[in-house]
Formats: sequence, C-alpha cells, structure tokens
Amino acid sequence: MRELLSDLRDWHTAGTPFALATVVAVRGSAPRAPGAVMAVSATGAVAGSVSGGCVESDVYEVAAEALSTGRTLLRTYGISDDEAFGVGLTCGGTIEVLVRPYVEESDRAALRELLGTIAAGEPVALATVVSGAAPAGAHRTVLAGRAAGSLGDEGLDAAVTDDARGLLAQGVTGTTRYGAHGERRMQDVTVFVQAYAPAPRMLVFGAIDHAAATARIGSFLGYRVTVCDARPVFATRERFPTADEVVCAWPHTYLESTPVDARTVICVLTHDPKFDVPLLAAALRTPAAYIGVMGSRRTHSDRTARLREAGVGEAELARLASPVGLDLGARTPEETAVSIAAEIVQHRWGGTGRPLGELAGAIHHAREPGT
Repeated sequence: MRELLSDLRDWHTAGTPFALATVVAVRGSAPRAPGAVMAVSATGAVAGSVSGGCVESDVYEVAAEALSTGRTLLRTYGISDDEAFGVGLTCGGTIEVLVRPYVEESDRAALRELLGTIAAGEPVALATVVSGAAPAGAHRTVLAGRAAGSLGDEGLDAAVTDDARGLLAQGVTGTTRYGAHGERRMQDVTVFVQAYAPAPRMLVFGAIDHAAATARIGSFLGYRVTVCDARPVFATRERFPTADEVVCAWPHTYLESTPVDARTVICVLTHDPKFDVPLLAAALRTPAAYIGVMGSRRTHSDRTARLREAGVGEAELARLASPVGLDLGARTPEETAVSIAAEIVQHRWGGTGRPLGELAGAIHHAREPGT
C-alpha cells in the first residue's frame, strides 16, 4: 500500500471511487507475496500490481465489476496447461485476490485515515474479512492503543484486534480464522491482517562513495537510511541526498544511542580500526538482522583479532558478514552497493546466493518472522 499512497490520495482529493485488489493468500510459487495491492479507479487508471503481469488484466475486469456492483469479490488464480498463457500464473502457484470497492465517501474516508497513519510512520494493521460468516470486505483498523471499524460482531472484533496487534508487533502480515463470534480454533470466518510497520532501518557508517551508493540502493529497497560519520566535512546532506538522515558523530556513540531492532541492517564501510572496532563491538551486542563490514581479507583478519582482544566472542564474530557483499566481481561503488544489497536480501529470505539456473525447487523463500 505504501507505494500507492500518492495515487490513492489524488483519487481521494478528486472524489474518484476506486477498488483495491489485494493478494490475501499464496500457495506454491508466486511472483508477489500476500499484501501486494493493485488499485483501479473508476476512471480506469491503474496503480500497483498483484502478480507482476500474469493476471492483472483479469483483476482489472473484476475491479470494474466490483465498482459497478458495490460488492467485494474474491478470485483465485492458479495454473493448468491450457491457461498458462491466458488468465493464470505461469510460475505454477496459486493466489487468492480480494477486490474491495471504495465507492461510498465513508469507506474512502476510513481508508484516507489509514493512509495518513501509514505515511506518518505509525504502526497500523488493517484486518479485512475475506470469506465466511461475516460481511466480505468488512475491515477494522488496529493501532497500538485504539481500533476503528467493525467486522460485524463485537466478539469477532475483539479477537481480531488482539491478534492484529500481535502480528503488528512482529511486523507480520497473515491470515487468521475464527468462529462467527470470534471463537478460537474455528474456521467460520477468514480474516486477512495486513501489518504496516514502520520501514526497517539501514545504518550506513562511513561517508565515502560506497556509502552514497549503498544509501541509494537502501532507499530503493524500502529502508529508512541513516548515514553516520565522525568527520563533518564528509557527513553532509549534499553528499547523501537520498538518505533520510545524515549524522555527524562517532559511529559507536551514535549506535549506542539509536534504536536497533531485529529488522535493522548495519553496513560498516569505514575500514578504519579506530572507528570499526568500537563500532562493531557495539553492533554485535544489538539484535540487528545483518551486520556487514567492508575491507580486504587482510583487513578482516586484523579486525577480527582486534575484536577478540576487545572481548568479542566467537559466536558474536560469526554474525559478521565480512568482507561485506556477495561475490559479483563488483568494482565501482554502485556495483559494490548491489553486492551488499544482494547479500542483505539473501540473508533476509534465506537464499543460497547461487544462480537460480543451477538450482531446482522453489524460487521464492518463505518470509522470516519479524519482517
């Protein structure tokens, strides 16, 4: 939904009805994960994608039907030999797409509030009835301290609110099932909960050309990027225009004073022991998802010895991605940034880093908790 904020706001401002098509379930290999969204306006404009091109044409027609009838519709797209190049997924998987119209001003106003919350970076979850003994398309917006909207039953609202807050705390999007009145371990109502946690952080240390390229690709991947360096002549907004923050401070001092969670990635590009050793010692005490550090193999050996002398244990040292990045043969700062980004993606999803053409089995890996 984040990528659609601008389009949806424009449609809101113009008073244009629209429909949102959301992937609510995936089985097998599929190009987009649950939560992928495509929007279709009453004027025929399209934003976003649910499959990367395989089924968008049919979803467009379903959205037009939903706008015409005012009804929420659920469609399943799979594959068979005769439909692979028609309406189906050539990748072999199955997706379920929920198409909900936003025709009434009250519905659009509720969504407008949700979009404002997402844009402000406040954690919020949207729970929507997919099917079963509750009105399809009914939704409830859930924040840490309040909730709005109803799924049609007080008991169901209470149960979904509790579960949505749990999923939101983990940053996880998923499907939950209940009895008609919110009873646990029943299958009468299927609810899709989409969590909109704040963007994960990328902390880039070392204001060098490689850091500028890494900051650019970090922003492209959806991270909130901070660049930090102790040298004021280098840590400037002009050198890092795409970063969300540019901080002039000693790296380890800044790291010890800034929030780091299990989705944060840390890229140490200073390759200077007076910065690296105290910074890495501090970084390895955090729950960061990834800690990559630049330098040659000789630098790595020297740095590792210094960290051991500083009291860093072997289990902590094993967390380091050093030298940083995958072996792509990178030379330029931009190519090196691609190498670093590739390793971050590999680490996040559990990939092998090998060419897909050399492998068999599923292409897409399961999302890990907390992302």
